[in-house]
Amino acid sequence: MSVSSPPLPPPSARLTSLDAFRGAIMLYMASHGLGLTQVAQKLPEQPWTSLAWWFDHVTWSGGSTWDLIQPAFMFMVGVALPFSYARRRDQGDSFQRILGHAFVRAAILVLLAVFLASRSGKGTVWEFPNVLAQIGFGYPFLLFVLNRRVGVQAAVAGGILAAYWLFFALHPLAPAGFDYAKVGVKAAEVTGGAVFDGFFGHWSKGTNAAAAFDGWLLNLFPRATPFVFNAGGYATLNFVPSFATMLFGLMAGECLRSERTASAKLRALLLGALALVLLGLVAGSTICPIVKRIWTPSWALVSGGLVVGMLAGFYWVIDVLGYRHWAKFLVVVGMNSIAIYLMSQLMRPFLAETLRTHLGPDLFRGTFGPVVSACLTLFIFWLICWWMHRRKIFLRI
Repeated sequence: MSVSSPPLPPPSARLTSLDAFRGAIMLYMASHGLGLTQVAQKLPEQPWTSLAWWFDHVTWSGGSTWDLIQPAFMFMVGVALPFSYARRRDQGDSFQRILGHAFVRAAILVLLAVFLASRSGKGTVWEFPNVLAQIGFGYPFLLFVLNRRVGVQAAVAGGILAAYWLFFALHPLAPAGFDYAKVGVKAAEVTGGAVFDGFFGHWSKGTNAAAAFDGWLLNLFPRATPFVFNAGGYATLNFVPSFATMLFGLMAGECLRSERTASAKLRALLLGALALVLLGLVAGSTICPIVKRIWTPSWALVSGGLVVGMLAGFYWVIDVLGYRHWAKFLVVVGMNSIAIYLMSQLMRPFLAETLRTHLGPDLFRGTFGPVVSACLTLFIFWLICWWMHRRKIFLRI
């Protein structure tokens, strides 16, 4: 059976707004919460608790702005694909060649995720909740829906989310009196929203279908000790519903590459954002809770709508109104997103220790010491990205 090449839409210029949006998200991620969660632990009153909320994950249900980092990152993978595909086709690459490269890229992303999970040095940790692995598992399959009709793409996204909902809904509920500590759920989490009553119990932490799947899958890999649970409740199968998130990005990217007027593109993005958020909120109150850590369908819809809205805001200010100069400090990061992600994951402890050595430990003591450390580290990451951008060095896979 031959693989047909999707039709190619008309070419368009690189979007500054996409690079700026990506840069903003990566800087937010690399900020490491700016140390505000540590400040809030020492000063547990306003305004510190409210500020810390913006820089930390929620325990289980609902979501903070910090929880939007991964959906935004995955969404932008989809947005960028129509542009990169068009560039590759302009260079003469066939669909089969592009698809082969996508699978190679996916494998590298998954292996990078495993490498990052194995930093403890106690052996290879074959676990896949990291955002790089999640992108890798789904990314190549975006090519099969690239440049198809919007109705087809929406049907694919809806079908994936419906099937994933059914997968959870058919999984047996935890029996009465179940000891949630056995699956890593703390007593405070049981009473704090990580365990649901009634039908929503199918999406409780540690006892859901995706957690059970990991109990089977991850024990197929060589391990020092058997896998029992993920402490945060994250699951390998999150890549299935998050594929819909990337597909929302693909649809947004194709909209931005189309021959529509700028106002029509902006209107389409805003209407799409509103529709997704409303659908997600309805789903979250009727058929399944909004939980980022297991990427429930309601979370995929709500978070998808929010990041579409964020992209629309950047597009309006930068590409429609033409205010581009201010975004340069974001673009230098957005064009090296993999580089700053790896720096954030691998270099933070080294930089923190180096700063203490050369600036003195007193600067990093006290209540606001973590803020000083986080801000200086983030600034150094930005400087490295700026240096790379000046020399046209871009880390790509």
